[in-house]
Amino acid sequence: MTHTLIIAPQWIGDAVMTEPLLRRLQARGEHLTVGALPWVAPVYRAMPQVADVIEFPFAHGGLQFKARRSIARRLAGQFDKAYVLPNSLKSALLPFLASIPERIGYLGEARIGLLTHRLKNPKNKLPMVAFYSALSGETGLDGDRPELHMDAAQVEAALHQLGLLRGAYVVFAPGAEFGPAKRWPARHFSELAAKLDATVVLLGSGKEAALCEEIAAPVNAVQAGKCLNLAGKTSLPQALALIAASRSTISNDSGLMHVAAALGVPQVAIFGSSSPLHTPPLNDRARVLWLKADPAYQPPLDCAPCFARECPLGHTRCLNDIGAERVLTALHSS
Repeated sequence: MTHTLIIAPQWIGDAVMTEPLLRRLQARGEHLTVGALPWVAPVYRAMPQVADVIEFPFAHGGLQFKARRSIARRLAGQFDKAYVLPNSLKSALLPFLASIPERIGYLGEARIGLLTHRLKNPKNKLPMVAFYSALSGETGLDGDRPELHMDAAQVEAALHQLGLLRGAYVVFAPGAEFGPAKRWPARHFSELAAKLDATVVLLGSGKEAALCEEIAAPVNAVQAGKCLNLAGKTSLPQALALIAASRSTISNDSGLMHVAAALGVPQVAIFGSSSPLHTPPLNDRARVLWLKADPAYQPPLDCAPCFARECPLGHTRCLNDIGAERVLTALHSS
């Protein structure tokens, strides 16, 4: 049996999109251990093909050479192969220091000596699932769809702890790490919440708590308790459990969008500055709203996708012009 170490990406959405690659590797007999940062590790624990998850104590930024060397010494001799999924120099350093014989990844910043098998970065932006799956060396990647599996007891425990019932609420994930040009306006989320015939559970990080309160406050002022703001109050495993048991999920293009897709829940995904051609929610029950692809929307959004953090033109029409009623209609068809 081949013992394989996976160096995971640092973002939740990217982690979800690596699942088809891991499924391919496990199917051909590789025993998979994933090395991941703590905030991504729970995603890999929701992948049955992963035998073990090692949480790396690394912070954002910096090479942190001593810490990587220390962990590499502990891992030395345990693995035959490593797949380095991020494109950075520091991510390739640990497998090199651990003397793992085969080290596979894309050409990145100064990694020629660190990797033994290097793929050229594609000239055009591939869908991210295909980008990661190509590292397997196999073909026929078009049908790959990420899948996550939550333990039923874990889901029920999260519901019980938070006083929720399966299928009795809708999840809103209004954040987006990259910036406001990916976030549907808070006032639109509030309007949508008021129209729904279910409790609304708002999920996100602690940094998004104020945004979620901005959405919840005007709705709760009219319908007390309609919105439950749990941003920063749940662990990631709890958030995954709440999405898995939700009636549906509405989000921007974000990590939790990809979680909802991989869990197969009905969802509406709202795109602004980014493109669903590159990072779509791969879910038959997903409905994508992207004005760039709407021929009836006038004048056309020639500026989209700009992939900017903030709208370079100052109007953010790509999001402002998607009304709550349109999202509600899409939700009913998901």
